[in-house]
Amino acid sequence: MSSNALFNVDKSLNSFRWVCKDAPLDRVERAARQYDLPEPVAALLLARGIQHDEIPTFLAPTLKDNLPSPFFMAGMEDMADYVCASIINGQKFAIFGDFDVDGATSSALLKRYLAACSIDAPIYIPDRLIEGYGPNIAAFKKLSDNGAQIVFVLDCGSTSFETIEQGRALGLEFIILDHHQTEEKLPEAKHMINPKRHDDTSGLDMMAACGVTFMACIAINNKLRSAGYFKTAKINEPDLRQMLDLVALGTVCDLVPLTSVNRLFVKHGFHQMRQTNNTGMKALIEVSKISSDVNTYHAGFILGPRINAGGRIHKSDLGAILLSTDNHEEAINIAWTLNDCNDRRKEIQQQMELEAFTKIDQLGLDQNAVIIVDDERWHPGLSGLVAGKIKDRFGKPACVITYAKSAEGQVEGRGSGRSIAGINIGRAFMDCVEEGLIPKGGGHAMAGGFTLSPEQLEAFKAYINDNVAKQAQNSFANSDLDIDGVLTVGGASRLNLIEILEDQVGPFGQEFPEPLFAFKNVRIHNPTIRGNTHLSLMLSDVEGGARMKAMAFGAVGTPLGEALNNASQKIFHIAGNLKINEWQGKKSVELHIKDAVAADIDSLNSL
Repeated sequence: MSSNALFNVDKSLNSFRWVCKDAPLDRVERAARQYDLPEPVAALLLARGIQHDEIPTFLAPTLKDNLPSPFFMAGMEDMADYVCASIINGQKFAIFGDFDVDGATSSALLKRYLAACSIDAPIYIPDRLIEGYGPNIAAFKKLSDNGAQIVFVLDCGSTSFETIEQGRALGLEFIILDHHQTEEKLPEAKHMINPKRHDDTSGLDMMAACGVTFMACIAINNKLRSAGYFKTAKINEPDLRQMLDLVALGTVCDLVPLTSVNRLFVKHGFHQMRQTNNTGMKALIEVSKISSDVNTYHAGFILGPRINAGGRIHKSDLGAILLSTDNHEEAINIAWTLNDCNDRRKEIQQQMELEAFTKIDQLGLDQNAVIIVDDERWHPGLSGLVAGKIKDRFGKPACVITYAKSAEGQVEGRGSGRSIAGINIGRAFMDCVEEGLIPKGGGHAMAGGFTLSPEQLEAFKAYINDNVAKQAQNSFANSDLDIDGVLTVGGASRLNLIEILEDQVGPFGQEFPEPLFAFKNVRIHNPTIRGNTHLSLMLSDVEGGARMKAMAFGAVGTPLGEALNNASQKIFHIAGNLKINEWQGKKSVELHIKDAVAADIDSLNSL
């Protein structure tokens, strides 16, 4: 990366230094010619480390050529053999899944796969407000009483040593399919598939639980086919490709990296979503009023929150039921219920955010390595969402703690954390558990959860701040804003550029962010406040020509918003993400502004 700041921007309105990773011009031109790409797209791919001969595969990966074998994962072969034999021998299965989107999609995926194999496996999702995160013995007893012999534990269970032991005492066998951080020792389950196991060398530790579940289904399917099960049972072999829409949704919503196999899942999963035969997915898309092809924004900010919304009304299983049902009427009813719950969730969340930001400001909590805020009045089901908002505003890891009564009637704190690049929040929570400071905690790099008693709070705060501060010292996190390329307003206004970015280069998400482009010396026209918090304006190159609509969301009241709102006809350098705006059947390009800086008038001399 160049040591010089782009456009000499060392401190922008959002206090960033702009840096741009350049690819050699001759390589860019060669890739653009050979693969018929706009030069900004070729430059973006090369600058992000995609080698010249890898570009075709990166843009159009196939399941046949690019999906790794599930048997690369530790324990997968033995697990698949065991499940295959258990199916043939008529064993009874049940599914215990986490209550978030990853858990719901994992549970629905496995239930659909087993149903296609003529096996009815009931789903149990714990009540997030009463039972909390992870397996519990009361749930296992219910499954056992209802005839289950083998329980799949999805998106949780990797550190549930005591609960798994108690469940085995009931006569149950367990298969854990998870992706959360593990310890050296593993629970005494019959089988545990987790790419974060210390003996797993597959390199697939970026997967969400739905990805792990999908790989497990492939492995089981392979064994059933080899055993002649489908011919003997006279059923059609399940088409797992049709279930990739569930994998895509869970992968995006769980904030795992959209790289490697996850990119393959999401790219093909979104394609499947356009023609989905999943009755619940169709209903959810319809009720959510999504009229265009589903993308990462729709998944993360429209569909995902609705699936999570059931937990706000003590019905954490609604999302999994919706995504596994084939009954259209049931699907529509559940989708509308979740939609209504989500509307109510927004109101409660806004009030929580207001109160949280007020506390942070009054107590100076943003000066700590981790921003930790708690309140006994807050809704336990919204802590993760509010933590994410705090993290976004302050650029620091954040934890939000709410309080509820445990199954034993004791008040306990239930926290959720969201993190930034370079800080593994899930590992930090596990370290707290290992130190004996809290009873439960874990997750992955970007998100995690924990449980503590009120008297443990101060010790937890001290330890987690020290832990994260040490992580930050060893990370490369800095105040640089990575720019992917420089465009003109006239050049960016062409639809084909953004269409190629969205359709071929995407999907974008964790560790493969949306391209951020910079525009040098642009004029601001007609700044207008929208909805009290957003800023709408028009941009043009300094010499005139085409204009492009731009939005600065949530900018009102910030240094960025104040500068742009008082900048009509002034000259700025702007950085933002290109989007396609559809209105009344017409498409146009607009810019979502992320940062800006007033241009030095001398910079005009370089035009």
